Amino acid sequence: MSGSKTRSPEAELGLLDATMIGMGAMIGAGIFVLTGLAAEIAGPAAIVVFALNGVVTAFTGLSYAELASSIPKSGGGYAFVREIFDDLSSFIMGWMLWFAYMIAGALYALGFAPNFLELLHVYGAVAPPDEIGAVVLPVVGAELSPGFLLAFVAVFGLVALNAVSTAASGKAETVFTIIKVSILVVFVAFGLASPMFSGAEFQPLFPAGSGAGAVLPAMGLTFIAFEGYDLITTVTEEVENPRENIPKAIFVSLAVTVVVYLAVVTVAVGTLGAEGLAEAGEAGIATAATSFMPTGLPIIQNGGALVVFGAVFSTLTALNAVVIASSRVVFSMGREGQLLPSFGQIHHRYGTPFVAILASAVVMLGSVALPTQSAGNMSSLFFLLSFVIVNVAAIRLRRERPNMHRPYEMPFYPAPPLIGIALNLVLTGVLVEYLLRTDPLALALSAAWILLGGAAYLALNRLRAEPDADSPATDATPAPEAED
Repeated sequence: MSGSKTRSPEAELGLLDATMIGMGAMIGAGIFVLTGLAAEIAGPAAIVVFALNGVVTAFTGLSYAELASSIPKSGGGYAFVREIFDDLSSFIMGWMLWFAYMIAGALYALGFAPNFLELLHVYGAVAPPDEIGAVVLPVVGAELSPGFLLAFVAVFGLVALNAVSTAASGKAETVFTIIKVSILVVFVAFGLASPMFSGAEFQPLFPAGSGAGAVLPAMGLTFIAFEGYDLITTVTEEVENPRENIPKAIFVSLAVTVVVYLAVVTVAVGTLGAEGLAEAGEAGIATAATSFMPTGLPIIQNGGALVVFGAVFSTLTALNAVVIASSRVVFSMGREGQLLPSFGQIHHRYGTPFVAILASAVVMLGSVALPTQSAGNMSSLFFLLSFVIVNVAAIRLRRERPNMHRPYEMPFYPAPPLIGIALNLVLTGVLVEYLLRTDPLALALSAAWILLGGAAYLALNRLRAEPDADSPATDATPAPEAED
């Protein structure tokens, strides 16, 4: 792209901004829609489900922290694998992560639309979301749902913000995340003070019939709620003092997120009961808030409206985080010569990976056409697989480069990455078994994307080889290699 060049992005994000990118991605729509699902499967043990998922992902978090301090490059898991594994392995890792982030972004955009319409409905601005008809575009005469149009507007707005300023997108993420966490804190405070919670019953902890065996399937289906701290490592080069700040941001974002999740789930189960929460489904948190929060609150009329506010900001922050992450993965792949060179260039004026951001936005909008449930399952599967690979990378780097400078070293090595590999493989197996029974389309689409990646890898290698083949042979001294 004219006006762009290959260089590193500017370090414009502080520790707080990096932390909020992780929290913004993790405390997304998942806490609002997955709580009811966990309660339906595991009963009151939904609290145990979220606690154990926090423990499982913490082992991988240690590997991410050590790798980020050792390899301070943008691109997240792709950058680590690229440093250690062969060309094809690193390409497939980047290809998987890029798609996982983009389809997650499409889901967040689609989740933003109904929540925003519901927010407008609460204040009487529009009819209920299910009563709003299609919108006819005047130029082409096509009919589109308002949900799709709002999803497009959300993606377009955040892409534009990210394209012109990393600092602005980081600050927006910080503000939005603080707002939604504050909303959840208010929810928890009212819930704990409610008479409904004082008589809470958490026994029997496990549902009748399935017992403690219900915990593992619930963990596999809700694990996606803990994906997000890894996004921090995708912007490593844009964070001040990354060798120290990236590990700190990972640990702080993960710890705060686990505390918030446990508090919210405990209040929801304690006030509605596991059965009531399961019956409410995706609206479980909103139903709980309506049941115990007072009405007539300033600006926010009632508990349900408060949760809708939180859901709007949650989907926006999660969407912004994956716009940042997906573009940095493809930027890193372009810079490493594994995708088109223009993807790895920084805009001369804005100092952002402009082309990479636009490319990610196009695929993200195209992903809206995927079946929603299958897209979510694909994203979960790819993230679990990537976590396994990152843990393997941490072990391999220790073995091959034992004297490498590591500002942060995980404790009790090699136990954390080995435990992380085992636990993530168990959850992957549980998820695959579930998908074979309920959503084989997700597995088929996942395999198709990997095969498409293999074809793209071969095609790009052939394109790179053609200029070399066309160059005339000469006995002259070869030119020096270009700088990395």
